[in-house]
Amino acid sequence: MQKHIALYISNKDDKNQLIEHILSKNSIINYSKLKGAIFSKKTLDKFIDEEVRHGNFNIVTSTKNSLLNSSEGERKKALLKYLILQNPEYILVDNVFGNLDVNAQKNIEETLTKLSLKIPVIQITNRKKDVLPFIDRIYKLENKTLVLCKETETTKKEEIKHFSQDLPKPYNLIKPQFDLLVKFNNVTIRYGDRTIVKNINWQIKPGEFWQLVGPNGSGKSTLLSLISGDNPKAYNQDITLFGVKKGSGESVWDIKRKIGYFSSEYLRGFERLHSIEKMIISGFFDSIGLYKIPSERQIMLAHQWLKVLDMFDIKTKSFLSLSVGHQRLVLIARAMVKHPPLLILDEPTNGLDDNDAELFSKLVNKIASESNTAILYVSHRKEESLLKPSFIYQLLPEPTGSIGKSIKTS
Repeated sequence: MQKHIALYISNKDDKNQLIEHILSKNSIINYSKLKGAIFSKKTLDKFIDEEVRHGNFNIVTSTKNSLLNSSEGERKKALLKYLILQNPEYILVDNVFGNLDVNAQKNIEETLTKLSLKIPVIQITNRKKDVLPFIDRIYKLENKTLVLCKETETTKKEEIKHFSQDLPKPYNLIKPQFDLLVKFNNVTIRYGDRTIVKNINWQIKPGEFWQLVGPNGSGKSTLLSLISGDNPKAYNQDITLFGVKKGSGESVWDIKRKIGYFSSEYLRGFERLHSIEKMIISGFFDSIGLYKIPSERQIMLAHQWLKVLDMFDIKTKSFLSLSVGHQRLVLIARAMVKHPPLLILDEPTNGLDDNDAELFSKLVNKIASESNTAILYVSHRKEESLLKPSFIYQLLPEPTGSIGKSIKTS
């Protein structure tokens, strides 16, 4: 019988070091003499780098796109298929369900279940509910040593900060002169003969908390690009953004100044050593890092956000030295320093461990309750106990294009 194990870790653990340890002769399992495959973000990044630098397209998705021009979900499915075709003697999978819709998660689970009948599967996960059903044993890291978890045991629950301080006031106190942030009226988007979305009617009002859901390829990214001003097809549609009808003279930058944006892929490849303080202040200038001299009031507001995050005492510390979860707290504060009318969160909890996902969600819920900023978050992952949207906009794929449905949750 194959030996399948899961390693339940936190974002504080050094994943690269852990993988090296797993594959070493001193590990609890010894696969050092076997031909293995590693399914991970690092592996994907290497193939994408080969595309960009050398034009080597070793992996293509089911839609025949390059990895660079595909969604994260499409990338993962293509990578797993490629690795299995290499006939490995074991496979190590990391964050296997991130960015996958419900059906894709089911398909990838079935693929790995079949594969587990032939070769050992080692899973690395930071979410307890993601452990694959065929796993024989679960280990956790304690003092850099793998320790067997008991059946009912989870990692020690960290004390979650409650963000007890009030949110800082908006930088600009002028009340917006519009009642609707987003209004889609019978919006239909086509690319060639393919209709992506059909007859979309959707309104987002100030202060509302929305979740946008739908399977991969249903048009979620298309709707986000229409809202953010990045999609030129919006000019042929009946769309009103922040009180201005699309095509009536507004610029893309007029739109972007009213939107705070966060994506789990936002800082892919970011290597500059900016401080935490400068990263937050840069939100006033819509830049990644600080290149302009801020005003005293901008510095004061940034310091207030640092106190909300309980990071004021480490404000000069490098942003890159923070855990993934704490980096995202800083990026949310950066997006919120100007209290934009709309905050978009694209797969916000992807890659976070259980503790950091709860911490991140508490901050988002606080913004929803204490500000007039509307929140739109897009995620395949169900976070019913953490993020609490008041409305859901669901995209339902049909042969003639996805249709939309608004759902009130509270």
